[in-house]
Amino acid sequence: MSDVIGTGSSGVRADVFDPVAQPELFEGLRWRRTMAFVVDVAMVGTLFMIAAFAVFFLGLLTLGLGWMLYFILWQAVALLYTAFTLGGPSSATPGMRLMGIEMRLWYGDKAYPLLAAAHVIAFWLSISFLTPFVLVVSLLNERKRLLHDIVLGTVVVNSSALPRGR
Repeated sequence: MSDVIGTGSSGVRADVFDPVAQPELFEGLRWRRTMAFVVDVAMVGTLFMIAAFAVFFLGLLTLGLGWMLYFILWQAVALLYTAFTLGGPSSATPGMRLMGIEMRLWYGDKAYPLLAAAHVIAFWLSISFLTPFVLVVSLLNERKRLLHDIVLGTVVVNSSALPRGR
């Protein structure tokens, strides 16, 4: 593990994910990340339909009051899905696990639920307002990070290239 994580003279860990020293961490990452997004959107859509069905019956029980939840249902399902999967022990959504990638903090630690929730909010805001710029940023940096990854200090890497136990 000493070849992966270094400590500077200040005692702060050095940047762990070096694309020059460990190019296998970033091979095929854009394609894998895109496919993971498609899988996760399908899963969130399925969960949304289940939740919408439950909200329908809640609305019947509350004489229509529960139907107001439809206004925030998609966002709530997506936020909870991301917070509990990306912020979970595997530090990856099911789509990311299927594609063999995971998100880490810039210094190597796994993600946590609050960071995962902030990540999905930053993702949706950045693609809503800066779509072309978000994609250009990924093409111009060697770690293939998107704008919201840079802002939040996260890195998406290939899981199989990570050292065991990390």
